[in-house]
Amino acid sequence: MHTVAKLHYEGDLSQVDIAKRLGLSTATISRLLQRARAEGIVRIEVRDLVSPDALGQSLVDKLGLSQAAVVEVPSGQSAGALAAPVGQMLTGQGLSVGSVVAIGWGRAIRAVVETGLPPVPGALTVPATGGMQQHAPHFQINEFARLAAETLQGTPHFLHAPYLPSAATRDAFLADPTIAGSVSLWDRVSVAILGVGLPHSSNSPDETAATPGERALGDAVGDVLRHYVRRDGRVIDWDGEGRMIAMSAEQLRRTPLVIGVALGEAKAAAILGAARSGLISALATDARTAEAVLAEAERG
Repeated sequence: MHTVAKLHYEGDLSQVDIAKRLGLSTATISRLLQRARAEGIVRIEVRDLVSPDALGQSLVDKLGLSQAAVVEVPSGQSAGALAAPVGQMLTGQGLSVGSVVAIGWGRAIRAVVETGLPPVPGALTVPATGGMQQHAPHFQINEFARLAAETLQGTPHFLHAPYLPSAATRDAFLADPTIAGSVSLWDRVSVAILGVGLPHSSNSPDETAATPGERALGDAVGDVLRHYVRRDGRVIDWDGEGRMIAMSAEQLRRTPLVIGVALGEAKAAAILGAARSGLISALATDARTAEAVLAEAERG
């Protein structure tokens, strides 16, 4: 029964094909599938249809967000589908010449900025954190600031400093006039567009990118700009929290709109913790992720 059920429901083989493969009759295959359902080996669920707008309102109500946008993203499509709702949130903020937009890093952020944002001529873009010694495309935060400025028709500012320098070099980096100029924009940010990450141990197989203290964050459900949060929203004081070159938790909470951009049911607890922490005030996601976040919130 288990083999037949796997071939039919997961392998997408017809009953005729399964019968040929196993040397059984199609009538036997049909009976085995019926027994598999009757005995609970196969459980068929028909999801209730909830409109994206209703899911978004539920996220606002349950998580205390200022706004939430939920879209249907078909399986296999990229997070670029979130560019439109993120753009609508930007437009709703009434940005103008000189407005500052901070950009984070991650796969979802990369997809959004590559898809494009609405024009805000004269806006300034700035990375929300220093860079990481990573070659993967979704870590290239200065490039994201450049791409965002290009579609916004604004001016990019870059941050040529590591996100986690040693205690001995942090002050030296911040004393550099170019770096100091970009960092000073963090107090003027009108909108931040940031990813929501899983704990480092779940998010990346490359443990060399983490400090011993970071690897020890066993009760962190996720992070925003490496500000790690617990499920209840408390920010964890890990060994790098005080020496990061990144927008601080306080700066994020003072920013008028911080849009968390995240996809994936595995990120449900991380999104919940990020919202409860106040590090994000808005969310752009897909319907499946929204449902998973709401289920997490129901657990308390």
